[in-house]
Amino acid sequence: MAPTRYEGRDVDPTPLGKPLSFPFSNRVAPNRFMKVAMTERLATWDPDDITASGIPTEQLLNLYGHWADGGWGTIVTGNIIVDPTHLEAAGNMIVADGEPFSGPRFDAYRRLAAAGKRGGAVFLAQLNHPGRQTEAALQPDPVSASAVQLTKGYGALYAFGRPHAATAEEIAAIKAAFVHAAVYLEKAGFDGIQLHAAHGYLLAQFLSPTTNLRDDSYGGPLPNRARLITEIADGIRSATSPAFLLAVKINSVEFQDAGFSTDEAGRLVALLESHGFDLVELSGGTYEAPAWHHKKESTRRREAFFIEFAELVAPRASRARCFITGGIRTVGAMVDALTGSGMDGVGLGRPSATEPRLPKDILRQDGGFKGCIKPLVGDTNVVGAEDSWGMGAAMAGAHMLQMSLNQEPVDPSEQATVDSFRKGFAVWVEAFTKRSKRDVLDHVRIEPALARPYGSSQA
Repeated sequence: MAPTRYEGRDVDPTPLGKPLSFPFSNRVAPNRFMKVAMTERLATWDPDDITASGIPTEQLLNLYGHWADGGWGTIVTGNIIVDPTHLEAAGNMIVADGEPFSGPRFDAYRRLAAAGKRGGAVFLAQLNHPGRQTEAALQPDPVSASAVQLTKGYGALYAFGRPHAATAEEIAAIKAAFVHAAVYLEKAGFDGIQLHAAHGYLLAQFLSPTTNLRDDSYGGPLPNRARLITEIADGIRSATSPAFLLAVKINSVEFQDAGFSTDEAGRLVALLESHGFDLVELSGGTYEAPAWHHKKESTRRREAFFIEFAELVAPRASRARCFITGGIRTVGAMVDALTGSGMDGVGLGRPSATEPRLPKDILRQDGGFKGCIKPLVGDTNVVGAEDSWGMGAAMAGAHMLQMSLNQEPVDPSEQATVDSFRKGFAVWVEAFTKRSKRDVLDHVRIEPALARPYGSSQA
């Protein structure tokens, strides 16, 4: 039975299929679809030997190979960590400062780059340092812009240590780590990198007035709070080839009192463009104030969570390409983002895990899909469903795990799938409460009886 889909109007998808050139690297994406970063947690992990951790596995090669074959214009990996003492989660990919350009780790990244690029997409590695958003079990004394502990939002669900303000020496080491990772990944064959400066991670901790209380050259007015990012960008630009693409993910709004504002986001985009960023991905929300759902009916109708803020930010970019991410589920809304809201492309996360061939299926000459599959759990196209993102993310994780095992993602609009998912989710939650730092708590597992070999059938 065909999956249930979001109902979309009959609209010409041609704008989504147009190539997109990037101004500084001069690279060209074959279309306007971007598969955005999602945490995979499928790399090697040994808490007793960090040098053996964070290496891409065959499962990651499978996963990105399937996305590469799906027709995406741009593909961004999940966060690759630049400091192995600060992980987003066990099982993250890692490129630490000083890693040599040879050996098993480097060979694995070369194979990953080849897999991600084999379909013609621009393949970007997302670089991240979680800062204070590292669980205390992995790092009890995390570094941040200032000593402001995360205790609200997801901070009430996870145990995060009280951070300390980064010293001048630590800031220099952080910059060096990001630059080294970029050089390393270019040598491995990646087309570029994306700095993760959104969702409350370290670079966002420097950007936000709520977490940056510094009174030195890295605190105070926006140019100072953005200094870490611009200095990293300048370092990467000077150490890589002119064709290496530089992207960044930022918040268009934080939804916090005294937080990073839309006006500042607009000024930041102009500043980042002056430092050679080709691509700016506009998102929103933080661990402290999650906002990955619709807060009002006006955005629900337009589907993108942050569209009203992104429309105020994007015009500040005269050359950099702006992508909107979060909530878009129909082709009509995707086209509107390009033709009516000033965006250059659309980013898709959870739908890319459910439907890895989605761009091809939308752009089919015989008339493609008008909407993404509508899940029975994790549907974010409603107002005020604060828990929808968590369930949807868990389903996307289950789909990524299936793809990594060369299985077709199960149909989340089918009741049998949802029943199996809920059983697996209960097992995952129980394991979560008992886990130690030795455990990689990757994703919910779907019952094997529902699994089909990848490529065996397509809706």
